[in-house]
Amino acid sequence: MMELPACCRATDGGLTLFVRLTPKSSRDGLEGMVTTDDGRSHLKARVRAVPEDGKANAALQKLLARAFGIPAGAVSLTGGATMRLKTLELRGETAALAAQLAQLIAGSR
Repeated sequence: MMELPACCRATDGGLTLFVRLTPKSSRDGLEGMVTTDDGRSHLKARVRAVPEDGKANAALQKLLARAFGIPAGAVSLTGGATMRLKTLELRGETAALAAQLAQLIAGSR
């Protein structure tokens, strides 16, 4: 199996993805990886939605589903609902999801 990007972990049946979300952006998009001061890596994401009533989280889930080509129901928020740093579970074939993530990161440089 290929080496995973630092912003994720392989799980049984998918990936755990660590995301740094910027809500109220001018556009929706994924912008590569960012490393926080504590040395952890996150996939950088922007959504136009506002961070109230879960709107930004829902927009992030839709954005990731579209980017990875998986159903929206295969993306679930598992941590950081009210914070900028979020943890999400992507369900699908781990190797395929990891390859797609590597392409998304490479394409955003």
